[in-house]
Order: sequence, then C-alpha cells, then structure tokens
Amino acid sequence: MAQISYIKYTNIKEARRYDAEYFKPFNLHAEKLITNSNFSYLETLGKFIIGPFGSTVKVEDYVEKAKYKYIRGKDIKNGILSDVDNSAITKEKFDSLPRYHLKNNDILITVVGTLGNVAIYRDSFGPAIFSCKSTVFRTNKIDPEFLMIYLDTKFGKSLLMRNERGAIQKGFNLPDLKKIPVPTFTDGFYKTINNFVSLSHQKQTQSKTFYREAEELLLAELGLLDYLVKHELTFSTTKKEIEEAHRYDSEYFQPKYAKIIKKIEEYEGGWDIAGEMVKWKKGVEVGTDTYTETGKDFVRVSDFSVFGLAESNRKISDQTFEELKKNYQPKQGEILFTKDGTIGISYVLKEDIQGVLSGAFLRLTLKEKYQDFEKECLSLIFSSILCKMQVEKLSGGALIAHLKPSDFETFKIPLIKPSIQKQIALKIQESHRLRKESKDLLEEAKRKVEEEIEK
Repeated sequence: MAQISYIKYTNIKEARRYDAEYFKPFNLHAEKLITNSNFSYLETLGKFIIGPFGSTVKVEDYVEKAKYKYIRGKDIKNGILSDVDNSAITKEKFDSLPRYHLKNNDILITVVGTLGNVAIYRDSFGPAIFSCKSTVFRTNKIDPEFLMIYLDTKFGKSLLMRNERGAIQKGFNLPDLKKIPVPTFTDGFYKTINNFVSLSHQKQTQSKTFYREAEELLLAELGLLDYLVKHELTFSTTKKEIEEAHRYDSEYFQPKYAKIIKKIEEYEGGWDIAGEMVKWKKGVEVGTDTYTETGKDFVRVSDFSVFGLAESNRKISDQTFEELKKNYQPKQGEILFTKDGTIGISYVLKEDIQGVLSGAFLRLTLKEKYQDFEKECLSLIFSSILCKMQVEKLSGGALIAHLKPSDFETFKIPLIKPSIQKQIALKIQESHRLRKESKDLLEEAKRKVEEEIEK
C-alpha cells in the first residue's frame, strides 16, 4: 500500500536526506511522539566506540575454546548476546586491543550488514572485544537496560533504521546515530524495566547452564568430555584407506578426525549413519525480488541458532507463502539442520513456522526404525563436535560454504543409550523453556516502554 508523507523543505534541509524512506509516515510519527515530551539526543547520554578495522582480527587469530571472545555482528540478537558458535582469540590478541574491551552494561548495536540489532554486554559473558560490524554505546546518564529495550521497540527501531545508508553494503553513520531522540521517564519506570531485563538475563544464564550440562552429558557418555582438538603436523595413513576414501588430500586423514569417529564406532550402544536415521527435505530459495516489507517469514541461517529462531529480517508476501507452504513450510517436531553458511546448527521445532526456510536448511524427520530416538538428543548430536568434525573432515580442513545432503547422510551417529537420551532431552527442554521465558520478559518490557511513549 502506498504511503504519503507531507513534509517541509526545511525538514529536508535539516535532515540532509532526500530519500523517501527517511520520511516514512511511521518514522515521522515516532519522532513526533518522542520529541513532543522530555527527551535527549543519544549523543548526550554517553559515548560511542567504533569497532576495530576488519583486518585487526583475522580468521587465523581464532582459537578453540579460549577464554577471550570476539563478538561478531551475527552474535548480536535483539536483546540477547549469543555465545553459541562464538569466535575466540588468544590472550595476547585480546591484550593488544584494550580500546575494544567490553565493559559491563555496554550496549552493542550492529551497524554494518544486518542493521539495528541490539544487545547488552554483561561481565558474566566473559572477557570480550567487538568487531567492526557493530558499535558500542557506553551510557553515563541513562539506565542501560532501558536504553537497550527502547532501541528495540517499534519506535526506537524505526528511528534507528531510518538512518540506513548505502546501496550494496548497508550501514549506519555515527553522526546519524548521535541524533536519535530518546524519551525521558521517571526513575521508578527505569527501575521497572531494569527488573524485567535483569530477570530475563538470569533466565538466559540458567538456560545456557542446562544446555551446557546436556552437552557435557553427551560427551562424557562417549569419553570425549575433555577432548581438545589437536592439529597434527605429521602423520601417516595406508594405501587402502586412501583408495577407500577416494581422497588424496592430507587433511582428510588428520588424526583429530579419526579419534572422534573411532569413539563413535566403539561406543557400546552402537552407531548408524544419518541417512538411515532421518529423511530430509531441503528449503527453498525465493529470490530477492520476492522480498516484501510485511508478510510471512523467510528464514535464513543468520536468523537461527541452537536455541531456535530469532525474528526474521526478510519477509515474503502471503501469496508467495500460500504457493510454497505445502512443500516448504516447516512443521512442529521437525529437526532443522543448516547445511550452508554456518554448517551444523540444529534445533527441534516447537511450533509450525509461519513462513519458509532458505535453501541453506535441511528439514529432518525420523525414519520408522528410529521413531523412539529422542529428537532433542539427536539434534544436540548434529550440533556437537561429533558432526562438526565430520563436516570439517569432508571439507579437507577448509571452511566450506556448502554441505551436500549426500555427505550429510554419511555422518556417523552414536546410538546413545535411551536412559542418557532422556536425561539429555529433559535438560535441552528445560533450557528452551527458560530461553522462551527470558524472551517473553524482554517482549513485556518492550510493550511497557511502547505504552509509556504513547501516553
């Protein structure tokens, strides 16, 4: 539906913007609501810190299971700072970049690529620095919990996103962010919002604890709890192994892969291959020309984690969805698995998705023989080092962007004892329950801020 805004020439001169998107009716409505009452510009409430140049931290600086984390744009979700699949760096690299050390209550805002996602950093996350894909706002005159929630409300988000610039590489300019208006409320209201965010954070922490316990239970069952990936510089293999694998690249025969697979093959509960355990269907590519501003979700890998789906940044029309849903709408109980991009993220759907998945996903259902296998346990196996190392082996040690479904079918899966499966499933389910409660608390905080703005 067409939208029309009536604005003065002086407004255009003041904004130094001539694009219609900036002056969309809702953007003007949000601005009027905020600026007609007590407010402050963001630049008066703290300071911005720009992330390091992209070349400051390189892929070769990443290390396994280090204490010091490197937070990328994709780790910043709406209200939640993800620590799933984080990149870690050495203490030496961390110490060399003191300007970018995150401090308690820093607010991270994604400013390149996927724009406008916000999250708050807590000391409990562990020592970390941030990338050039985001900027940090360090408050000194406003409650950080309130500010994070405000920037994620429909009003704060619209005033943030109206500053989008660029054609191919989208981004925010710092001077634009500084001029975002922020409403002023009472200390009592700030405290109310703070309580919601703090309780949400507690439940997030508890959720991560249950998920970690499930991972440890799985690895302990296989004797891999303390396993550290070690890349061998020299090793040997046999002519027979080379002929059977039809591979001649040395990385394929790295001992670090062999140890994982041997643990699976020697597991007392037995093992099978993924192709014998599950049936799969691929997602679909709809094409960028079908994207719409509103409608049903088009879910991409960037919207997905082992904790489920975040809000999708891409939409398709209701008509497109109706044409695709018979073959491509994911259903409750299916196991989702990412085969492209960040490979090996898996999650059991708790409800039907009102939309479709990109072609980077496989939708998995259990075959008749394995109907009693706990889905949460199988999903955890797919997301764990057990399958990630098999992905890496197939790629010859390189970071590949795609995994063939036929290769996925060859994954060796340990048939975890039913009693252990049940324990793992219960911990995963509790983790997801707490995660949902945490998200609901943030949504309630957003609702309260929006109501207060509209008064």
